[in-house]
Amino acid sequence: MSDQDYVIQATSLNKTYHDGKQDLCIFSDLDFALRAGESVGILGSSGAGKTTLLNILGGLDKPTSGRVLLCGVDLTAGTDRQITRLRNQYLGFVYQFHHLLPEFTATENVAMPLYIAGVRKAEADRRAQEYLARVGLAARAAHKPGELSGGERQRVAIARALVNQPKCVMMDEPTGNLDETTAGGIQDILLDLQRSVGTSIVVVTHDTQLAGRMDRVMRMESGSIREVS
Repeated sequence: MSDQDYVIQATSLNKTYHDGKQDLCIFSDLDFALRAGESVGILGSSGAGKTTLLNILGGLDKPTSGRVLLCGVDLTAGTDRQITRLRNQYLGFVYQFHHLLPEFTATENVAMPLYIAGVRKAEADRRAQEYLARVGLAARAAHKPGELSGGERQRVAIARALVNQPKCVMMDEPTGNLDETTAGGIQDILLDLQRSVGTSIVVVTHDTQLAGRMDRVMRMESGSIREVS
């Protein structure tokens, strides 16, 4: 399999936080690879380093040492501006809390990555409304986040993450703040969209059911990561 078949290749990752005279090692010599179109669920207890790893893979944090290639480009060597551009071009993000902008409509929130990328507003809004329709929110396009339910807000966040058809979507407990029924519906929408768009997914979660719906399941513990059979 060639390097072009991988969206993410991380090698020999080390992350250590310095706290006064003490060093806290989160993980060491960690390797991770994600193929195009693949979905991976990462399980682990609180404090195992799942979110730290996700942030490093998504260019939101840098490892103490090691290298992360995103679509063949070294994230660990780029400037902040270069990394920001790569994130906008190749990645989408969904968090436990939706992080929608309260003063903007659902359409404008979904279109935000396109605005940032320089897409004309009319075209960006059209594409945003298309994705809102795909998550079942066509009738809510003009509503602001305060007028939406928790599940609707998370569907807006998923539409926003996928609107620019990224190579990969990074998710941190995307259903952790939802009731079981709503969470199941969000999972269905997410996976249907992932298959239709062809994007890869990395999701860190405590939800074994969500992780089990991914192509692969991995577990972080004791500063390392392993595949779960």
